[in-house]
Amino acid sequence: MPKENNLPRILVVDDEPPIQRFLRTALDSGDFSVHQAETGHAALAAAAATRPDVILLDLGLPDIDGVEVIRRIREWSQVPIIVLSVRDREDDKVKALDAGADDYLTKPFGVAELIARIRAALRRSLRQAEEPVFRTGELEVDLSRRRVLMGEAEVQLTPTEYDLLRLLVIHAGKVLTHRHILKQIWGTAYVEQPHVLRVNISNLRHKIENDPSRPRYILTEPGVGYRLRADF
Repeated sequence: MPKENNLPRILVVDDEPPIQRFLRTALDSGDFSVHQAETGHAALAAAAATRPDVILLDLGLPDIDGVEVIRRIREWSQVPIIVLSVRDREDDKVKALDAGADDYLTKPFGVAELIARIRAALRRSLRQAEEPVFRTGELEVDLSRRRVLMGEAEVQLTPTEYDLLRLLVIHAGKVLTHRHILKQIWGTAYVEQPHVLRVNISNLRHKIENDPSRPRYILTEPGVGYRLRADF
């Protein structure tokens, strides 16, 4: 299905008219084509019919919880899903992200931040074919040659550190939960051992960050997980 005027399609799923109006005004400025749904069932139907490029999803829907909507969409689509919710507890964020959401913004939020997150999600979609070379700032990761550079200097990583960085690169800009990373890199036996991840993230930061105490590349989402910054 061709995009309307070649603009990225954004599906807004929220049952509150003021939020719907706010998001349409913020996004319908010539940069995006905005579609809306007020319920979980309507969202599932709209996602299948319009094939959006990004979904903005509220969790508190009147018929189906937003986390269940994410799970159902993930059964057939990898469209980026950004959760917009008043729920700010860490476990709510973790549940949504583990279900397959790409990002999470707590209401209220700024328009500039929302648009930045949308653009990051769109860029990530374009990289789904897994380009052999990833670049952000001074960091360069050649996935085909397993080579990492900071500027002109090659960085020596252990196999585990490289696998961790590769996972972050493949999902650059997306929040990955502790459990997801631990399962992917170390296996299910380690999902309840976050200290293993913290140690390896610290080691990796000391090799690619100019100031590991103030990281620019591997960002911490407190209580949730990590994100590789992709917007330099």
